[in-house]
Amino acid sequence: MVNNALNVNDATVNGALADAHITTRGSNWYWTVTAIMAFSSLVFIGMGFMKPRTDRVFHYITASITLVAAISYFTMASNLGWTSIGIEFLRSNPKVSGLTRQIFYVRYIDWFITTPLLLLDLLLTAGLPWPTILFTILLDEIMIVTGLVGALVKSSYKWGFFAFGFAAFFGVVWNVGWTARLHARALGPDVSRVYTLVGVWTLSLWFLYPIAWGLCEGGNVISSDSEAVFYGVLDVLAKPVFGVLLLMGHRNIPAARLGLHIRDYDAVPGTATTTGTTTGAGLGHEKHHNGAGTAAGTTATTATAGHTEPGHTV
Repeated sequence: MVNNALNVNDATVNGALADAHITTRGSNWYWTVTAIMAFSSLVFIGMGFMKPRTDRVFHYITASITLVAAISYFTMASNLGWTSIGIEFLRSNPKVSGLTRQIFYVRYIDWFITTPLLLLDLLLTAGLPWPTILFTILLDEIMIVTGLVGALVKSSYKWGFFAFGFAAFFGVVWNVGWTARLHARALGPDVSRVYTLVGVWTLSLWFLYPIAWGLCEGGNVISSDSEAVFYGVLDVLAKPVFGVLLLMGHRNIPAARLGLHIRDYDAVPGTATTTGTTTGAGLGHEKHHNGAGTAAGTTATTATAGHTEPGHTV
């Protein structure tokens, strides 16, 4: 099938031409990533149907990540969702020469939606308290918004926004790499093992995104097609592959173990049913962060500690 996207949607937006823009090769790669993201969404939803309804929260979140990414990549493959921005660093290389560069703002819309969901996957796995989760998500959104604003600025002031975003990124790294890891360890070795795997995987990849930004939107060093490959590979590893690692790790970890007490429609009001058991005694693994706890405003007594503790009620 012939890719006709660039003929239908050319390199002009609102009368402005982008000198450095994707070619058919870049569009073809974006279509490939679109297919990967869409297929992953179906797989994650299918995996969810193999679990009790009360244990599908991570499947729904993960499928939402790849679904939004699929729409974003469909947009970029169609050569839409971009604007033309003046280039700060003019290059002689014909692949990045000219006065303007194509900036895909739809990529940042994608990240603004999907990276908080990805962090939710991670931090709920660790049983992190909600205030810390919300603060980490706020830092993440600062990081994404400042990246977008910087990408849309021609002058050297873009690096000021880059610095703000990088500072916020280190806040995210601290909470994901240190604070949440301690909470995950307290939930048991199996939870700690899953969290460490997906946490290290995510942070290792996320450190590469500022490099990609500096080479693409920031420094105009590599071509738009190379930008497509760089970001596309990172997104595939950070979303579908991350999702597989996370969900496989959650196979034998019920949501209630992490303090997520979700009541099914056929459960008695005031209780949260997970894989056939109700909350209360026997959930001694659920400790101070989210853990052994309540549903619909009730409290449950842990079997081992002999005291009542609050938990997430969903």
